[in-house]
Amino acid sequence: MRHHPHFGHTGHHGHSARDPRDFFGGRHPAMQALHALRHAMGRHRGGEGPGDFGDRFGEGFGRGFGDGDGFGRGRKFTSEDLQLMLLVLLAERPSHGYELIKALDARSNGFYSPSPGMVYPALTYLEELGYVSVTLEGNRKRYELSPEGRTYLETNRERADLILAKLTHFGRKMEVMRRAMAGEDPAEGSGWVRELIEARRALKRALLRRTDVAPEEQRRIAAILARATEEIENGSDNSDV
Repeated sequence: MRHHPHFGHTGHHGHSARDPRDFFGGRHPAMQALHALRHAMGRHRGGEGPGDFGDRFGEGFGRGFGDGDGFGRGRKFTSEDLQLMLLVLLAERPSHGYELIKALDARSNGFYSPSPGMVYPALTYLEELGYVSVTLEGNRKRYELSPEGRTYLETNRERADLILAKLTHFGRKMEVMRRAMAGEDPAEGSGWVRELIEARRALKRALLRRTDVAPEEQRRIAAILARATEEIENGSDNSDV
């Protein structure tokens, strides 16, 4: 899908444990999370430009959210990603533009709320491609997925599902931050049990310790990870193995 012209390419020793500088000075995990959130969101929520969010998506996430996973670091939501998200939502039900904006905001728990200046040009482009049809209802447009749009969506279903998984993931990150700021256990709102968080951390440490191994060993590790990925995707339970 070509780019629409409206889119960009898209410690001080001696302090007590309650030292306020530990919180407001940025060492407290919750404040690290807030800093990361502000950095990642940039100017996007103000709707100052269609490229703002895409240029910053994922930056800074990896510290302060409870699991340090760095998921999505350096990745972007492109104009095509937004178009796919809109097609997914329209596959669920016909909607007005503002309803689509609200739906994206809700799915991401407030993390991703694209401006009308991003959504409406994307919808216009999808209409030009024949992927959506438009019905006028007074002075509002009601968008509906066309058969051609449904075919395109199914062809790109794997990518669309991954994008939506990212939205859900960062929505959970938002909840982790809110819990940390409230003095609650962030893990309870993350969607991840502690055992899984620790397992992910252990895997990262193990991989970092094997960065200089020979190609044969790298292939062995890759095969292990491929088997684990397949079991996870298939919902396999080999706990008794």
